[in-house]
Amino acid sequence: MDLWFSEMHTPGVKLSIKVDKQLYSARSEFQRIDVFESADFGRFLSLDGYMMLTERDEFIYHEMITHVPMAVHKDAIDILVIGAGDGGVLRELCRYERVRRIDMVEIDPLVVEVCREFLPQTACKFDDPRLRLYHEDGLKFIRSRESEYDVIIVDSTDPFGPGEGLFTKEFYGNCYKALKPDGVMVNQHESPFYSEDSIAMQRAHKRIVQSFPVSRVYQAHIPTYPSGHWLFGFASKKLHPVRDFDPVAWNKLDIATNYYTTTLHVGCFALPAYVEKLLRDVE
Repeated sequence: MDLWFSEMHTPGVKLSIKVDKQLYSARSEFQRIDVFESADFGRFLSLDGYMMLTERDEFIYHEMITHVPMAVHKDAIDILVIGAGDGGVLRELCRYERVRRIDMVEIDPLVVEVCREFLPQTACKFDDPRLRLYHEDGLKFIRSRESEYDVIIVDSTDPFGPGEGLFTKEFYGNCYKALKPDGVMVNQHESPFYSEDSIAMQRAHKRIVQSFPVSRVYQAHIPTYPSGHWLFGFASKKLHPVRDFDPVAWNKLDIATNYYTTTLHVGCFALPAYVEKLLRDVE
């Protein structure tokens, strides 16, 4: 009998992947954690039945949420990562020699343990000496920080369950306070395509615009995410993601990537007309 993993994207649309075997299943204090293996996407992680990453396409998400802010803020050395227990953002950040400190706040320690065991391609930098790992609520953690970080990367789950508090106006305001005067925050911004997802995207964008003077949205195409069309938010106290971007400087770092390029960096901020309208409606 064939085993399939299915995730409902809408009541009438689902993504299904044929599974060779299930490698892990458990319930932590916060959520159900599963790891599967498939022929087409390799190993993949789901939380509460929602796809988080696959070995086949995780590089797209992790490169785009990390290298866009790091390329704009050329002097970023103190980084805060909220969520990201799979280790993909950490892996990409550790490729920057200039980074001196990475504070990572992941509420669920079991996610980190499971990813280190079953997804070593992604969770390969948890032993980096620059990392300080905190297993606590990101919303509470950020409240006590002020002018500490150059870049904050919010790699949260969707806006329900453990990740719900990371989409509030209070949270974004505290991120603004925790950033240095030229700081940048980047967050996963949901998908604009299906109506329920687009409403969550608009809600997050409205709250970020209220907190940051510079707020832009950019896109990537990730096959296993709902609709395949995914957005990220770029928010800053003063740096503009395109005007303050120096492609020559970033290319000199000689960081080999599989998705992100300096040409793509500029292009990913050019959004389809329907997405621009969704954003304008709440700005």
